[in-house]
Amino acid sequence: MKPRDYYLTLLESNIKNPKMIAHSLASEAVMRALARRFGENEDVWGMAGLLHDIDVELTGADPLRHGPEGAAMLQQEDLPAEVLDAIGMHNEKATGEKKRTTLFQHALAAGETITGLIFAVALVYPDKKISSVKTKSVTKRMKEKAFAASVNREAIMECETIGIPLNEFTQLALEALAPIEEELGF
Repeated sequence: MKPRDYYLTLLESNIKNPKMIAHSLASEAVMRALARRFGENEDVWGMAGLLHDIDVELTGADPLRHGPEGAAMLQQEDLPAEVLDAIGMHNEKATGEKKRTTLFQHALAAGETITGLIFAVALVYPDKKISSVKTKSVTKRMKEKAFAASVNREAIMECETIGIPLNEFTQLALEALAPIEEELGF
């Protein structure tokens, strides 16, 4: 695997939207925290978080293409097969009948998705800071389908599939994001 800076430059050469870059950086942070939680390689899991949406602008976020095309784009890069697999599987709509089955696949789907809900909750806080967001606020908003309606709550709940209760998962994600909130634009 190449150094992180290489992959960050690769991401930035494919993604121009600063909000998508922030989402990718947030997903990397959450995936690194999940890797620590499970005793996995932080760099490997972090790169899956960083690069999972590398094809989003190329595919126009087409739910029938996004994910697998990103994995295909990254095939020539020096990334472990498990990273390509998790990236290809993070959007099940594009995988046909194939469903997520591995810890890594579920972690990426849940980890990258909760970042969107946390961002939305932070934006309704008076100071708009991730570091101010409380776990209870995020879990309460999980139940409000109209709030951040595009956030796939089923994907977030895959945290329970990998053995982490929602409250604990939310806290882990908040703790991963708070230190980098300025870099994320909060």
